[in-house]
Amino acid sequence: MIEQNSTPAAPGPVLRPVRGAARCAIAALALAAVAWAARAVWHLRLSAAGEPASGPPDQGDGVHRPLNALEDSYHLVASVGAAVTAVCVLAFLFWLDQVRDNAKALSGTAPRYGYPWLWLGWIVPVVNLWIPRGVVADVHRSVFPERRLPAVVNWWWGLWLAGLAGGVGIIYADDTDEVIARAYSEVWPLLAADLVIVAAAVAAALMVHTLTTAQQQRMDEPAPAA
Repeated sequence: MIEQNSTPAAPGPVLRPVRGAARCAIAALALAAVAWAARAVWHLRLSAAGEPASGPPDQGDGVHRPLNALEDSYHLVASVGAAVTAVCVLAFLFWLDQVRDNAKALSGTAPRYGYPWLWLGWIVPVVNLWIPRGVVADVHRSVFPERRLPAVVNWWWGLWLAGLAGGVGIIYADDTDEVIARAYSEVWPLLAADLVIVAAAVAAALMVHTLTTAQQQRMDEPAPAA
């Protein structure tokens, strides 16, 4: 009897599911876009109403007058928007962590930026101008080195940076009462920032869909025969 020696196939890379994370990220981004569109509507309402005769909410020297109904509702809209944005950030980073690990497994190469930069890259001054985009770009380029980076990545990042410029947009330099005063006196910069952030959220959702679809197709390809 002749024994046949068979070499077991090498195990494939351990891949994490990405479709669910992508759906959550896209849904969160859509909610964030709605929240910032609502903030833009309230900025317009405040501008149209005009500043009350009693002056801005922050009277200076630590004195704040009672808020009217419209100003009170803006505080609610701003608080809900901040909460939605926080959820959106977590959902987006969870998706990015998933596809980043898969890109490493599929390509066999370590990411250009270590794991801490997945989080720190957004908050460390100066390097936050390019590291988050670099993390996202590496997810695509490490798996598809022969393909051009999808244009939606650059659209997303350009809109994100535009929304952050000048201390307006996703992170306001002023507190809520100061933003209300700005809506009374100079609403157009606020509206421009709001609309840029809405566009950035839409571009981010398209980017998540594009990169997830490409990576999932590669994950679904049959393993090459030994």
